[in-house]
Amino acid sequence: MIDRDQIRQQDLYLINDSFQNRKQYNIPKAQLVIADIPYNVGNNAYASSVRWYKDGDIKNGESEFANSQFFDTDKNFNLHEFFHFCSKLIKPEPKEKNKAGALIVFCAFEQQFELINLAKQFNFKNYIPLSFYKNYSPQVLKANMRIVGNTEYALLFYRDKLPKFNNNHKMIFNSMPYIKDNNIVKIHPTQKSTKVLKQLISLFTDVGDVVIDPCAGSGSTLIAAAELNRKAYGFEIKKEFVAKFNTMLKTNIQKNLFA
Repeated sequence: MIDRDQIRQQDLYLINDSFQNRKQYNIPKAQLVIADIPYNVGNNAYASSVRWYKDGDIKNGESEFANSQFFDTDKNFNLHEFFHFCSKLIKPEPKEKNKAGALIVFCAFEQQFELINLAKQFNFKNYIPLSFYKNYSPQVLKANMRIVGNTEYALLFYRDKLPKFNNNHKMIFNSMPYIKDNNIVKIHPTQKSTKVLKQLISLFTDVGDVVIDPCAGSGSTLIAAAELNRKAYGFEIKKEFVAKFNTMLKTNIQKNLFA
């Protein structure tokens, strides 16, 4: 449990701006950059969600979410600028072993191959695919469809040296269960579980390390990092998400709900 005063003292900043404007904010170098990038699916954003149909039932016809996008940036996200940001903000390769930084990118399955090729241009030569399996599916079960998606995908990128890895000499599988949040209000359509984020942050950083999320959305990464006594910085261009994050943060501190 993290108490109210302790989380107030955390370096936890959600900046309402594009990560492309990073130089204005004097952000420190990170041990870990973690981001859930837009899938660039445009008007098909809700195609795999029950919300495409009224009340989540295909029999009721299409809802207001059909043929719409999550937000207006979900169609032209600049991957080159993203990797440039990450290459500049992750700590340089150290001489010591088990100290190197890492980049974790949540993405659509189809995006993985483009990301792997592009990452090499920015010196992220190596990668490990990650997947997170759920015991439920957000996809609509259509009449002729019997297999539904229950998996989130991510890629762990690193340069030459393996990243800092706190596993106490235990084996870690690259397929992990996706554990739902119990007490964090959902304020973003693609909001990640803080429990999943805490697991990743625990593995690849130490107490006091810097974690950066250039596509912060709901700020879940920042909350997860703060609860683990890491310094957290995030960028989010949508004012409404930043406002909701600040309200949620204040409410949870007052009620002491962080755990």
